[in-house]
Amino acid sequence: MSKQEGLSRRNLLQSAAIMTMSTAASGQTSAGSSVPRRPFGKTGLEVSIIGVGGFHLGSTKDQEEATKIVQRALDSGINFFDNAWEYHDGESEARLGRALQGRRKEAILMTKVCTHGRDKRVAMQMLEESLGRLQTDHLDVWQIHEVIYDNDPEMIFAPDGVAEALVQAKKDGKVRFVGFTGHKDPAIHLKVLSHNFPFDTVQMPLNPFDATFRSFHSQVLPEAQRRGMAVLGMKSMGGSGEMVKKGAVTAEQALRYAMSLPVATTISGMDSMDVLEQNLKIALNFSPMSEPEMRSLADKCAGYAGDGHLELFKTSTMYDGKVGRQQHGYPAVDSLPA
Repeated sequence: MSKQEGLSRRNLLQSAAIMTMSTAASGQTSAGSSVPRRPFGKTGLEVSIIGVGGFHLGSTKDQEEATKIVQRALDSGINFFDNAWEYHDGESEARLGRALQGRRKEAILMTKVCTHGRDKRVAMQMLEESLGRLQTDHLDVWQIHEVIYDNDPEMIFAPDGVAEALVQAKKDGKVRFVGFTGHKDPAIHLKVLSHNFPFDTVQMPLNPFDATFRSFHSQVLPEAQRRGMAVLGMKSMGGSGEMVKKGAVTAEQALRYAMSLPVATTISGMDSMDVLEQNLKIALNFSPMSEPEMRSLADKCAGYAGDGHLELFKTSTMYDGKVGRQQHGYPAVDSLPA
């Protein structure tokens, strides 16, 4: 890590600590009663500091458990729910839609469009399918999913591309706010932002390892802050808990670090009530890490982070969706030799 990168990281950690201390002192919620909330960028909404990841809802054992997770999350003050058109071939959206029945107004509902280079017409058809599965007439947030290939920005902003669909969906009142997400390389995020499209949100991996390896933390987060965008953190534990399973950090350290950054919310995958309760305990009693704590944890993780083996979403195809691979001409992951 260069001297400049080190200074940038320290400055960002300091601003994160100041922001979260201010949030904790605001008196909006008392520890242990309801999950604290923060401003959702410039949208005027307030969002819980932790959100429910949509992919893992499709990994629960059945609809009953997915519904219990969603209902328990709502009862505890979590109001942000993530999803994507392609998760589990639509089953994740369908499970969330059923689980939110009667409580849709309590949720900030997001899903993602998965055109991966296809045109506006395909995007608008996906929107209708998502709305149907989610059993709602509008989305609070609609994001472009998995912007991870070098030529994705050119495809997004091509004539009759998905960017035009975002504009149309907002105009039609079917979507309130729009954004994009990706997990591979901060340079791709910056290329998307360079088009100066009026995105409201951006989603990126943020964790103690990211601080020193292909860092969205130091490269993209400051630019998103400058633009007043709502930042959605993800993969706080490595995507599937790799960082915790390998003993590099505890779940509490990883989540506290991620939630102590200047983000609106941290999206966490929860495929069982046990995982939800673990994360709720951390969020309900959240206290932001101090700047020295954050720096110490990032420094501890720097040795593990150097080759990216605990951030496989950056360094391998393990987290690359099958629809995106198909549209970009790559073979399916399960067809590749071991």
